[in-house]
Amino acid sequence: MAMDATPPAFHHDGGPAFRGGWVGWVSYEGEPAWLRVDALLAFDHASRRVWAFSADAAALADAATAVPDAPPVPEVRPGGVASARHTPEEYVELIGACRARIAAGDAYQLCLTTRFTVPGAVDAVAAFRRLRRSAASHHAGFVRIGDTTLVSASPERFLEVRGGRVHTHPIKGTRPRHPDPLRDAALADDLRTDAKERAENVMIVDLMRNDLSRVCVPSSVGVDRLLEVETYPTVHQLVSEVSGTLRPGTTIGQLLDAAFPAGSMTGAPKASAMEILAGLEGGPRGVYSGAFGWVGDDGSADLAMVIRSIVVEPDATWVGAGGGITWRSVAASEVAEVGIKARAPLAAVGALVPPGW
Repeated sequence: MAMDATPPAFHHDGGPAFRGGWVGWVSYEGEPAWLRVDALLAFDHASRRVWAFSADAAALADAATAVPDAPPVPEVRPGGVASARHTPEEYVELIGACRARIAAGDAYQLCLTTRFTVPGAVDAVAAFRRLRRSAASHHAGFVRIGDTTLVSASPERFLEVRGGRVHTHPIKGTRPRHPDPLRDAALADDLRTDAKERAENVMIVDLMRNDLSRVCVPSSVGVDRLLEVETYPTVHQLVSEVSGTLRPGTTIGQLLDAAFPAGSMTGAPKASAMEILAGLEGGPRGVYSGAFGWVGDDGSADLAMVIRSIVVEPDATWVGAGGGITWRSVAASEVAEVGIKARAPLAAVGALVPPGW
């Protein structure tokens, strides 16, 4: 598999970086699911260009002539109120447990999560198109493997590998959008200056610097952006960027061993945080808070975090959401943040967050 390939030089023809390889995900618990891709169409919606790649010339010709017009987006069917793994009151108790472990010195930050479930499967393609309309994002994706479909509007790039360089863009810090431009700008400024959010983000930046240093050339790991606000259709996010030069011969698999799961979804220190959270959250995270994307045959890769996402299975559809807990966390604000993050994905399947979220 391409996990054993080493990163290449850049493509210089202006085309897409991915030209064949593997597409799929790794769950938070480390379970991989990958599809082999030998033929593909790549669209650049900004320039309105399309590329086709295939080792089979006949398949390439078929692809060029068989693409249908996009059907209309079906109306969303009401799905009622989603059920939650935890009530808001239970989540507040878990926040208290996190703060107690932080006070004891067992962690600095814990990314506490929960799950919202809608019974039965949904039309995953329609859900993806609705989610793209309401929460467009640069790392949106749709991947179906077996009986499981991932529908994502992820705003967080986990790992990009090109030309021997690796970049990661950790997100920590969220504010909702507001229809009034002045109040919306005030929310973005509040996020930018919030001491708790800034400290939380810097903790994860330090963790990711440490992770990348395990596989990068000494002294090559640096912080390219720190504490910048990025604005999306439903939220403002506090984002940083860390990059480094991979050691010669480093494979994508070795990079994942060093950096996965992403620190933004565990907390810090990573090993201690994961152990604590496994005892608190009441069930596995599954695909949520893992990573999805592609790994090229040439060793390039682009993987996003599985957040702001919908997982569709034959008997249920679910959405994970959470947030980083520090000693300064205010329980009511943390509960509200979870609801903000879950609202758009649940709306894409016609469901509401439960009362209190």
